[in-house]
Amino acid sequence: MKPPVRIIARLDIKGPNVVKGVHLEGLRVVGKPGELARRYYEQGVDEIVYMDIVASLYGRNNILAVVEEAARDVFVPLTVGGGIRSLDDIVAALRSGADKVAINTAAIARPAFLKEAAEALGSQCIVLSVEAKRRAPGKWEALTDNGRETTGIDVLDWVVEAERLGAGEILVTSVDQEGTKSGFDSALIGAVHERVRIPVIACGGAGTPEHVRSLVATGTIDAVACASIFHYGTAPVPALKSYLADQGVAVRT
Repeated sequence: MKPPVRIIARLDIKGPNVVKGVHLEGLRVVGKPGELARRYYEQGVDEIVYMDIVASLYGRNNILAVVEEAARDVFVPLTVGGGIRSLDDIVAALRSGADKVAINTAAIARPAFLKEAAEALGSQCIVLSVEAKRRAPGKWEALTDNGRETTGIDVLDWVVEAERLGAGEILVTSVDQEGTKSGFDSALIGAVHERVRIPVIACGGAGTPEHVRSLVATGTIDAVACASIFHYGTAPVPALKSYLADQGVAVRT
């Protein structure tokens, strides 16, 4: 029997603020990281993802103080992404209270980094973050630097390689759907799921509880990461979980 689907809150961090955009652009401030993390934890979210969306652009990582603050008050798994470029960066994130790290830009620049990280610290804490842009039917390109840079790398080939190298989980963000609140790219998520055995987290496009339910019903995901529906109060965590449970979806209570 498939375990309950995990409901994850995604916090995109820029400087001291949580921001939200559309297609990873046009960012607006929606709150403070500590306040939102505590709120979602108290509401019953299963995990929280912190993504420093300018760390790779500026070649630095300012998010660890935020993670330390959260780890004092929030007792669900925390994933940290953005600017993770070395084993030292991973260790620093884990020491600050993170349970997992999400790696995108550095893994594409040097795929062996995934293998080194998994061997040193265990696959269970290494998440491959994929920013996928649709280029043709059934074809997606992996982007980096929060969707700013093209790579020419095929997403479906890349996830297979990343699993082989030791990634323990894959966070797939659809750049096309992100922030649109118009539903997930179910073709993308399904295609990734078909190619890997490790857990897949879907991100990008949740606008209603029904969007989440319909994706879960495909059986292609292990977790859903949402931002807009939580930040804007469209479907707070308890309302989303209650709706899913009423629809026969197994969720963590």
